[in-house]
Amino acid sequence: EFQQTYKLGVVPIPTNKPMIRKDMPDLIYKTEEAKFEAVADDIAERHAKGQPVLVGTTSVERSEYLSKLLLKRGIPHEVLNAKHHEREALIVAKAGKKGAVTVATNMAGRGTDIVLGGNPEILADQALRERGLDPVETPEEYEAAYPAEHEKAIAESKREAEEVIKAGGLYVLGTERHESRRIDNQLRGRSGRQGDPGESRFYLSLQDELMRRFNASMVERVMTTMRLPDDQPIEAKMVTRAIKSAQAQVEQMNMEIRKNVLKYDEVMNQQRKVVYAERRRVLEGEDLREQCLHMIHDVITDYVEEVAAEGYAEDWDHEKLWTNLRTLYPVSVTWDEIESSHPDLTKEQLRDALVEDARKAYERREAEIDSKRGEGAMRELERHVVLMVLDRKWREHLYEMDYLKEGISLRAYAQKDPVIEYQREGYDMFQAMLDSLKEEVVGILFNAQVEPVEPEAPAEAATEVPAAARGNGRAERPARRQGGGGGRHAKPVPPQPVIEGQAVPAALRRPPAGAAGLTYSGPAEGGGVARSGGNSQPNRAAQQGASRRERRAAARAQAKKAKKARR
Repeated sequence: EFQQTYKLGVVPIPTNKPMIRKDMPDLIYKTEEAKFEAVADDIAERHAKGQPVLVGTTSVERSEYLSKLLLKRGIPHEVLNAKHHEREALIVAKAGKKGAVTVATNMAGRGTDIVLGGNPEILADQALRERGLDPVETPEEYEAAYPAEHEKAIAESKREAEEVIKAGGLYVLGTERHESRRIDNQLRGRSGRQGDPGESRFYLSLQDELMRRFNASMVERVMTTMRLPDDQPIEAKMVTRAIKSAQAQVEQMNMEIRKNVLKYDEVMNQQRKVVYAERRRVLEGEDLREQCLHMIHDVITDYVEEVAAEGYAEDWDHEKLWTNLRTLYPVSVTWDEIESSHPDLTKEQLRDALVEDARKAYERREAEIDSKRGEGAMRELERHVVLMVLDRKWREHLYEMDYLKEGISLRAYAQKDPVIEYQREGYDMFQAMLDSLKEEVVGILFNAQVEPVEPEAPAEAATEVPAAARGNGRAERPARRQGGGGGRHAKPVPPQPVIEGQAVPAALRRPPAGAAGLTYSGPAEGGGVARSGGNSQPNRAAQQGASRRERRAAARAQAKKAKKARR
């Protein structure tokens, strides 16, 4: 499957030592109750001769049911079913000791190493903790006592390991076959590790999930015809082969499901490559000016195609076109000007004229932002906006693709291939997402609120110096450092554009004397540039010379007034 489906080579790794584990044939019972009674009898027999037993169950309920049966028979055991998190390591460490019985779910499969005789490291740690020594509470006493206790645990584990090997090694008992043979083999693989002896056997019943799905009725008829009692098992290689065949069918179904999922994921993978490549360009700081100009060209082209797809210029809905353009950027050219300069106006000429107008508006916008925030601020704004919009649009697109995948299988009723339909509609949705991304990026770049750079407050006004500290000047030094008084080692902070809706640093909220208020550059109804916003005069006066708390209070009051006005 790895080679055919995923084009990945597989290299089998041989075992370190020859495996000598005995895998015995399955035992099949008529009812589940009879099966668990037989399991309890087998566990009692193995426990009596000192052989450790690992019992694998398919669910927490089954493990607890078997635990109750063992308690009734007085068999000491441990239950490993993810309910005893603190004791899991200790339970596994003791699972290989003489006469130990461990009832576990599938969590005791792959990755669990059961050492015959017990794990000396964990057993030594447990012995020290029982004596009141803890590596956290009493680290020195713990470190001093650990070597001797560890040597003692190693000697005890070796002695018990010899007794366990004489008893037959670890006995793995499975109470039900899993749909996948790999999970059954993982459970069996806990025994016979590193050349140790061991045994394994599976107990089944006709009421098990796998037996009910495949050929259970045939076996039940055989047992009824032979008049076998419920506690009399069937042990035959034919039945074992039938079970393996059933597991192979389930694995084949699961493989087809994985192949089908891979076909759908390949569609998303192609889109993912495009989005992540674009995102990588932004994160690496690539200049996005030309890309943003291409976005402007594409958006205006779509607007023109929407109203001028066919017919003559007189038939085009130019009012709708100009309405859309005004929400995008401050249009400085009118329909009459374009029509008068081109007697036989075509949509290509209209598009070129509008694109040229938008380019000039973008250059004015760039000069405006650079004058407020410093040279290079427009490039930083472009990267910030593209990354923000791209991430949000991609998240929304992923949700839409998941929604499409949920119902795409119904296309098979219309004699259509669901995978091909998913590819086609997924491509259309991806293109629509890219078009929406371009439009939103262009709109934000033209209409985002950008605040001007404010100089830091003078050192003397940064912190009020107490009268008692003015004599020696000790209180003035931190004030100058906080005020950024322009020392020799002071490094200038690069200008960062501030997008509307983001938190603005407190230092930028206080305009200097004579500075213009914050402006919002956006489109006006008449097609020009509308400048709105800015701090009102009372608030500006309140901010000058006021403390930070007073400025914040004034800002909150202004926000409340604006909110009431909107209502």
